[in-house]
Amino acid sequence: MSIHTDSLAPPMTGAVTGALRTTLRLEGLCVLLVATACYARYGQGWGWFAALFLVPDLAFLGYLAGARVGAIAYNLSHAYIGALACLLACLLAGVLLPHPLWLAAGLIWAAHIGFDRALGYGLKYAQGFGFTHLGLIGKQARATEAGPQAPSATAQR
Repeated sequence: MSIHTDSLAPPMTGAVTGALRTTLRLEGLCVLLVATACYARYGQGWGWFAALFLVPDLAFLGYLAGARVGAIAYNLSHAYIGALACLLACLLAGVLLPHPLWLAAGLIWAAHIGFDRALGYGLKYAQGFGFTHLGLIGKQARATEAGPQAPSATAQR
């Protein structure tokens, strides 16, 4: 039985742990490496890669409207389905005419998501930015790791 003492961070449910978490982070690293290697072969130059790599993080602005809206915005821009849709559009358009910008966008987007997942930034829950499918991050994680704190010397006086 565990006792949770931090009222700001309720017990995390729905997050992966242990070897499965490591596997998902390694999967993200693999996506980053493959997408970057494909971009090196088929992309539009490293200037575009650098300029567009952090674009999905503009979804952070959703958190200005609250945790629920922020989580929805973040998840829309950090789920593989968007990157795969770009790549599928490239494939379908390529049948009619080549369209390398869709390919570049899809590869950069997939690389960004892989990068985030490799670092442990998972899809978000509505409780707040620190609650992800890969576990707690940020101050929620630090508060959980710190555990209950002993009263300070000044508080005891």
